[in-house]
Amino acid sequence: MSIELPSRDGDGYLLSMDDWTPEIGRAMAEVDGIELTDDKWDQILKAREYYDDQAVVPPIRKFSKYLGRDQKEMFAMWKTGPMKPITKYGGLPKPTGCV
Repeated sequence: MSIELPSRDGDGYLLSMDDWTPEIGRAMAEVDGIELTDDKWDQILKAREYYDDQAVVPPIRKFSKYLGRDQKEMFAMWKTGPMKPITKYGGLPKPTGCV
């Protein structure tokens, strides 16, 4: 897949949320060497849903409860703090606490 990525900041987040499309999100993950399984993609879409409803990126505790998932399972799946890649590839703002 050869897609031109929009401008991103030093951490790889889109400079404009309006630039996000599912294709852009997947291309960003591919460039970063991250495989987006269906389960991971579902979490990304749910985070976008949450953001659309609440206008805020939730902390992992609240987001895992929203999904009905175990936090430890999410950490194991993402191999890092889950909210950073979820929001990054979802075209959302950087979560609070991630600098």
